[in-house]
Amino acid sequence: MSGHSKWATTKHKKAVIDARRAKSFAKLIKNIEVAAKLGGADLNGNPTLYDAVQKAKKTSVPNDNIDRAIKRGAGIGGEAVEYLSITYEAYGPSGVALMVEVLTDNKNRAAAEVRTGLNRNGGTLADPGSVAYNFTRKGVIVVSGEGTTEDDVMMAALEAGAEEIEPHAQGFEVITDPSDMVEVRKALQEAGLDYESADIEFVPNLKVEIDADTARKVFRLIDALEDSDDVQNVYSNFDLTPEVQAELEAE
Repeated sequence: MSGHSKWATTKHKKAVIDARRAKSFAKLIKNIEVAAKLGGADLNGNPTLYDAVQKAKKTSVPNDNIDRAIKRGAGIGGEAVEYLSITYEAYGPSGVALMVEVLTDNKNRAAAEVRTGLNRNGGTLADPGSVAYNFTRKGVIVVSGEGTTEDDVMMAALEAGAEEIEPHAQGFEVITDPSDMVEVRKALQEAGLDYESADIEFVPNLKVEIDADTARKVFRLIDALEDSDDVQNVYSNFDLTPEVQAELEAE
């Protein structure tokens, strides 16, 4: 299981869901706007937009909000959006590597918020390339585990080009080459398997195990970074043993 997924599992059990709901909605809407701007408003012809919309719906973003975001992104009705995509490389407590994806209309504000989040929580900005070499862009599809077995997922996904299938809090995580993600997602759908999300993510090539105390510090840092409206995603290379995860979830 990759670091970001394990962190999400623990966070889900401990977060105050309502407090994060508005920020989550805003970030999902931003993804829809950017996808529509880059590929147009037609979901059938724009798989990135399709996946962004499905993810928003899974998170209960209202349909009216989704429709308005598509129109803004595609420039329908006179509205337009302009966002700059930036990726920061950083180190967290005990040298844990972080990739911080930002989508912003004000790069100075975004940079200041990322630096503040790092500085106040035991992190530091890294030189370009010093962290990124340990991550590879991959398609990551999260498949619901309800009524689904690993064999079901393997039969549908591997033939379509999936590289790896791993356990996930919500079921299974299917890893693909970015160019194969849409075909694998379609194969899963055709097999009647429900999927929670399909995204291009930074997946660590080498992971480092951390103890519970370091994990708490890393979680606080990631929480602080994600408190910024401009930060879309934070990926890390940490790994948790089952014993450490159990200790954290018992708190």
